[in-house]
Amino acid sequence: MIEVPRGHIQVIAGCMFSGKTDELLRLLRRAEIARRRILLVRPTIDDRTEAEVVRSRSGAAYGSTSVVDPTEIETLAKDAWADMIAIEEAQFFPASLVPVVERLADAGRTVILSGLNTDFRGRPFGPMANLMAIADGVTSLTAICTVCGDEATRTQRLIDGRPAGADEPVVVVGGLASEMSTPRRETYEARCRAHHELP
Repeated sequence: MIEVPRGHIQVIAGCMFSGKTDELLRLLRRAEIARRRILLVRPTIDDRTEAEVVRSRSGAAYGSTSVVDPTEIETLAKDAWADMIAIEEAQFFPASLVPVVERLADAGRTVILSGLNTDFRGRPFGPMANLMAIADGVTSLTAICTVCGDEATRTQRLIDGRPAGADEPVVVVGGLASEMSTPRRETYEARCRAHHELP
């Protein structure tokens, strides 16, 4: 009987400012020491830093490849002979990411994903809920509430200093300022349940 290598799916989830990217990059540095062949990908929609690097707010960085469609990840993993695939900002990918991740794990690869578990409304974000459901392990991270200093599990979107309404778009690429006659200043904060506001 031929033994198939065992795959593994690990999800790192939490609100903004909870250290998801730092945790992902920490795991990749450990995997490098173990001489794992690593592929780190991110969605092209995430254009906050240069496309070929994932960079955390603390300054940690790791080389990456931007992809549009989740099926590209399988091709890249095969071409790179990667046995560990890391996916940053998984919430921005479509639902088709879920079967791709399952196929990679079924083929014996380790897949580590990081992303926002909920959007600014407090609802499941993209494929994250399904990814957490199929994961072999989930690391849930929290931040510090900017209002009271308690544990924060929510992401608060602010527009010109006020909470964004429920009718605002979930994903804002590059902000809305370029599309409006009067620019709006959008910021995000980590908030606890008691101080998360959704007008």
